[in-house]
Amino acid sequence: MDTLDKQHLQSVIKHIARVRENCQILADKLIDNNETELAMRLIANSLTHDKSKLFGAEWLYLREDIKQSHPGMFNIALQNHTSANRHHPEYWGSIKDMPSVYLAEFVCDVTSRSQEFGDNIREWVKNIATKKFDFTVQSNTYREIKKYLDLLLEKPFSQKKDVVLSKEKSGKGKK
Repeated sequence: MDTLDKQHLQSVIKHIARVRENCQILADKLIDNNETELAMRLIANSLTHDKSKLFGAEWLYLREDIKQSHPGMFNIALQNHTSANRHHPEYWGSIKDMPSVYLAEFVCDVTSRSQEFGDNIREWVKNIATKKFDFTVQSNTYREIKKYLDLLLEKPFSQKKDVVLSKEKSGKGKK
């Protein structure tokens, strides 16, 4: 295995681990909300998340070094990946048709990617995913994605500050 292959393997493994961690966090919150069946199915899905990236065309071509040098092969591998993995809207033909367990896994997956690249996942969903997958911020799909994001992620700092300030004003934050 050459250096690029080893780096690629490490990248895939880290991504899968991050998705599993996010799925576990979300599952714990779903259990707290009495959504145990969904939580258990999400955990089960996380145990096989993206395993197809380790074989065949996805292993050979679904990688950054290929994306630049052989974009056609990269696109074929990407299409193979999204059409073979249920946590991708492309598998279903529409994000609106995704069962909740796969939408939750999708949220854990794209959140992992945003963590890897330092992007703002909430902004990506609102400004890019809505256009890419043809849904609106008023839709049930957006509300469900937002629900999973709100359970999975810490509240943004400004929201935490607002909560602290409102507690201080009400006297609840004082010792």
